[in-house]
Amino acid sequence: MVKKQILENVQIGHSPTLNTVLMVEGILKNAGELISIAELKRRLPRKVMHQTLMQVLDYLQISGKIIIGTKGILWIFSERKELNELIKRGTEI
Repeated sequence: MVKKQILENVQIGHSPTLNTVLMVEGILKNAGELISIAELKRRLPRKVMHQTLMQVLDYLQISGKIIIGTKGILWIFSERKELNELIKRGTEI
């Protein structure tokens, strides 16, 4: 009985799925310009709850992939092509 009461009081937080994170990343990466949150929502292929979208944007900002400013969101992450070429030429141990 005590376990049931404890489980009822615990709130399980909802986290965005990997598909949602990748979907938002793709839109921002391909935008090539400053984009507002409203415009981002319009460009998404499926609906995403506002709170979930904010969690994804927080994650992308913390990981250094985007900048969120007063006028919108900008993709700033650039892939290092030199590193990818070194990996291809490298020897696996």
